[in-house]
Amino acid sequence: MYLQISDAAYTQLGEFLERRSGIVLGANKKYLVISRLTPLVEEFRVGTLDRLVKEAVEGFSPRVRTAVLDAMTTNETLWFRDGYPFEILKETIFPELKDKCRLQPIRIWSAACSSGQEPYSIAITSIEAQNLGRLGPLGVHITATDLSETVLAKARSGRYDGLAIERGLSLQKRRMYFKECGNSGIMEVVPAVKRAVSFRHINLLESFASLGKFEVVFCRNVLIYFSQEVKERIIRQIADVLVPGGYLFLGSSESMNVYDKFEMIHLPHGIVYRRKSGDTAKPSLPVRL
Repeated sequence: MYLQISDAAYTQLGEFLERRSGIVLGANKKYLVISRLTPLVEEFRVGTLDRLVKEAVEGFSPRVRTAVLDAMTTNETLWFRDGYPFEILKETIFPELKDKCRLQPIRIWSAACSSGQEPYSIAITSIEAQNLGRLGPLGVHITATDLSETVLAKARSGRYDGLAIERGLSLQKRRMYFKECGNSGIMEVVPAVKRAVSFRHINLLESFASLGKFEVVFCRNVLIYFSQEVKERIIRQIADVLVPGGYLFLGSSESMNVYDKFEMIHLPHGIVYRRKSGDTAKPSLPVRL
């Protein structure tokens, strides 16, 4: 089935997405809208994309509205994406925090976690760091959040098909941290990995102060979809939930302008941002100017 969407419906959808999720659709993404929403036209038997958008935006059906938001806000992901954040965690951040967090787990937030590959990758990294003596015995606790209840349900299950498993996972990690679910071809993360992660529904446009404080925040490959104003507001809110000296990872193609709150740290593996503590103490990680 190949459908079209009118300019009016496209504009209406763009305004709806920005209002509800902060995502700026842009002027040249009709192909994306058509590919993601066409299956919903058949599922909900509405006939056209224009009718689907109308039902979602005007609230005739909460199920349609939720499905459209899920389809348009769910992003592609993979295991150990870009590699370097997980190396920085294992080689630099965990050893630094090992003695500072003796009485409680290190708290890490995976924002916009999608179907769970990022938080489970962090959990696997923490197990490897612990085995190397670079992380204390209490390990980490990872809070993973997303706007979409659909992907959160998938993430909580910890189950992935063969195609998803192959994207970024070495054969060794598959054997160590996953178990087969019968003969279905589905693999599930082992309990030791799953126990480290809890999932919550959070909209980054709203307050997330209730999450508490974190030593590390991953907010990767999501801010690129927001306007500059919304992006800066979210980064400032992230600063408020990071402990002084805590670390923020952005996507490899993302940057920030909120340097009154953060300093950029250059490391051999890549870049991480550190929450300023308000004092002039010598930083524990090298800053390359």
